[in-house]
Amino acid sequence: MTLPTSLDEAVAALSAMPAAVPVAGGTDLMAAVNKGLLRPAGLVGLGKIAEIRGWQYQDGHALLGAGLTHARMGRPDFAALMPALAAAARAAGPPTIRNAGTLGGNIATAAPTGDSLPVLAALEATLVVAGPGGARRELPVSHLLAGMERLRGGELIGFVRVPLLHAPQVYLKATGRTGPGRALASVALVLDPARRGVRCAVGAVAPMPLRPLEAERWIASLIDWDAERALAPEALHAFGDYVAAACIPDQAPDGTPQELPPAVQQLRRTVAVLARRALGRALA
Repeated sequence: MTLPTSLDEAVAALSAMPAAVPVAGGTDLMAAVNKGLLRPAGLVGLGKIAEIRGWQYQDGHALLGAGLTHARMGRPDFAALMPALAAAARAAGPPTIRNAGTLGGNIATAAPTGDSLPVLAALEATLVVAGPGGARRELPVSHLLAGMERLRGGELIGFVRVPLLHAPQVYLKATGRTGPGRALASVALVLDPARRGVRCAVGAVAPMPLRPLEAERWIASLIDWDAERALAPEALHAFGDYVAAACIPDQAPDGTPQELPPAVQQLRRTVAVLARRALGRALA
């Protein structure tokens, strides 16, 4: 196992050993190894790279190191900065997982139930990727999660750039019986008063977080951004249904109606409730 002390050293190590796997907290990696799903030819440990374990302010954004642990993001000072991401970090599992698991690992693993992923999608975060020769490039988190762009050989996620909206943000999830702390469905919702917008992302119901863009635009048009931003209960209820229908449609890909199985109907109701509650809390 190689233990570099800088991001560029880690990139060089990965370039020299293309079959090696980068590892930070190892919460997902070791689970895959223990199940016999992965046999890495080598490991590049990221735990000694100090530059990716903190965060800084940069042009109205927060530049978050990929090595930030869930436990660190759950603390009050971070919660004051990005409350939804802090809430997701606190919901990531038991203390052993939160102390080891990292933001970058959550993104790289891209598990559908990853708690930080819908929050990053709703915040429209971007990745700063380190490559060979000191190269840096940026790509939207959503592009990586959707498979529209991929990390190239020798590249590592170095930082996550998140806009500081200075507005209410909420993260909620339902765990059901899928295991301790693992999301059955999750919803991240942020208000963007500067652009008079609402951003919502639904996690765990698909391979990647889903953005119900039409529902976002519709509900944003009903909010009085210059006053108390209050909405009638009927509008909150309709928003939840709109989000759920967009993420779990009751029609086949060809547009024909279809009957959803009872379990899927229940999941759709769960998403509706989470979306409705998240918007209500954000507006409150």
